[in-house]
Amino acid sequence: MTRIPFIAGNWKMNGDIPRTHELCAALVARSANWPQTGPKAVEVAVFPPFVSLAVARETLHGSSILLGAQNMHEAQSGAFTGEVSGPMLLTSGCQLVILGHSERRQYFGETDAGISRKALAALAVGLKPIVCVGETLDEREAGRTNEVVERQLAGGLKGLTETQLSEVTIAYEPVWAIGTGRVATVQQAGDVHRFIRGWISKSYSNQAAARIRIQYGGSVKADNAADLLADPDIDGALVGGASLDAGQFDRIIRSVPTH
Repeated sequence: MTRIPFIAGNWKMNGDIPRTHELCAALVARSANWPQTGPKAVEVAVFPPFVSLAVARETLHGSSILLGAQNMHEAQSGAFTGEVSGPMLLTSGCQLVILGHSERRQYFGETDAGISRKALAALAVGLKPIVCVGETLDEREAGRTNEVVERQLAGGLKGLTETQLSEVTIAYEPVWAIGTGRVATVQQAGDVHRFIRGWISKSYSNQAAARIRIQYGGSVKADNAADLLADPDIDGALVGGASLDAGQFDRIIRSVPTH
């Protein structure tokens, strides 16, 4: 089954409104060179901060670039000061939402159970989640990578049907490689991607495993993207800092191999 590669730019807490317009405009200008069909097809999305979603939507209008949010609350409305709901994201122009990023887990205490509730809430309103999983350096060095990833998958996807899973992307992001400049080797990343696909096969079906896209995230840059994306089980990248540079992000997108 052919899976269209998916490159996503997570801007994190970077970029004010003028900078968002500037960066989105620069990406739109380059997007004509990103095939949407055929053997070189690629899907691209950006995830600006909440306050910049409106200007991003306006600037990206008419382009092939999708818009997403970096997080959401599980409730559709209510007394949750400072939070943002799925319906709010929809009316801001979002099609996607990142859930369970390691920084959310580490700094804000997010749990696998909470991520599952958010995923179900996102799907219920028509948002497509990117569900993140990944181990810390201590967990990898202890030989617990697969154990940790399996626990996060089982908890974070709990309650999702196979039909719902078809709208989900998994992002494998080893915590020790995020923002550190360290990158998992192609072998390390590919092995975990194959483990994830195997878990999906056992927990859902071979068809679900063949269909689901699994991105790699962790210090992805223009000079290492091609090697990572050449692995047949790595279906794209969740890009952090490099996505704030339109030229480098463009090079990452154009490094996607023909499939």
